[in-house]
Amino acid sequence: MMMLDHKDISGIAALTICEALLLALNDHKILPEREIMGVLKDAAATHDEAAGLDSDSKMHQDVADLINRIIAGGNSVRRP
Repeated sequence: MMMLDHKDISGIAALTICEALLLALNDHKILPEREIMGVLKDAAATHDEAAGLDSDSKMHQDVADLINRIIAGGNSVRRP
């Protein structure tokens, strides 16, 4: 059994909450899918750009890669 530290648990909780919020915003027609995808792409781009700017470059690149996998997999927006 893998042990997670507080930082990992907090990150997983935050991702789950954000995903639920994005789904709810789409379900209630507050934000269309294209806007939600734009939010995700902006978040990934922010981390891509930060990857070369500070000592946490690996973390920023890993975060950008994860967001891009979410975009590619369609996990945050229900598709028919």
